[in-house]
Amino acid sequence: MSFVVKASGILQQPATVALLWNVSSVRNMATLKDISRRLKSVKSIQKITKSMKMVSAAKYAKAERELRAARVYGIGAKGFYDNLDVEAVEGPQKHLFIAATSDRGLCGAANSSIVKNIRTQLNDGKQNVEGTKIVAIGDKSRTGLARTHASNLLLSVNEIGKRSVVFSDASAIAQQLINSGFEYDSADIVYNKFKSAIAYTTSRQKILSGDAIARSKSIQVYDSTDADVLRSFQEFNLASVLYYAMKENATAEQSSRMTAMDNATKNAGELINKLTTYYNRTRQSVITTELIEIISGAAALEQKN
Repeated sequence: MSFVVKASGILQQPATVALLWNVSSVRNMATLKDISRRLKSVKSIQKITKSMKMVSAAKYAKAERELRAARVYGIGAKGFYDNLDVEAVEGPQKHLFIAATSDRGLCGAANSSIVKNIRTQLNDGKQNVEGTKIVAIGDKSRTGLARTHASNLLLSVNEIGKRSVVFSDASAIAQQLINSGFEYDSADIVYNKFKSAIAYTTSRQKILSGDAIARSKSIQVYDSTDADVLRSFQEFNLASVLYYAMKENATAEQSSRMTAMDNATKNAGELINKLTTYYNRTRQSVITTELIEIISGAAALEQKN
């Protein structure tokens, strides 16, 4: 009889210890499982950002080579508008903003800086908002400006950034702008000017209409210019400046994306190290807790005996 009572006492104590061990073990194992799942997710993201960095680096090298040739068009076209002496016209002016962005994101503030620049100008009290129109090159500028100034959008162009920009793309945009029927007095192309692999500046390039060019004293010096010649020259010059601005922006976009993906890869690596350390500490805590419970249970059994 005494043996049965002793055996029942022995069986009761481990049952309580086993119950406590199971609850603690399940809780800690769930935490370890969550950490492991998150660690796996961050590692997958790191592989993606690293691949995107390599792709952006290759595209950036190609865009930089093409930009050298495009600057020949841009310097001459920019010099014409920058050195043109135009008399100021009284009254409200019709203005045009051309936002040179792209369809793709994940490139830092390359697209948002252009949208912010135009939005700041439109919110300025001195700007004639009713007489201002916007040509959005790229889905990013169209999406960003349509939220606050949808009524000012004149044209939108997409499929930008998926392949290298060629002169025919700029010519097609210039032709759509001319066929739109909007008679502007002046215009600004807002784009990112490439400076280096880690730096760019959001710049504006002034553009004048055909009537403003005809009124210029610099053009009136030439006797052989007529309306058709000025119109043809203005159309070609507009396409040249657009091509140059889009090339500058494409190079800045690729460099910005390369830098952004490099930073994302480094941040993912730091997060992986932190999660790995946390996982090891949690696992060590689980093992230590289990050892303490086993030792406590063995000590309790010895005291019972």
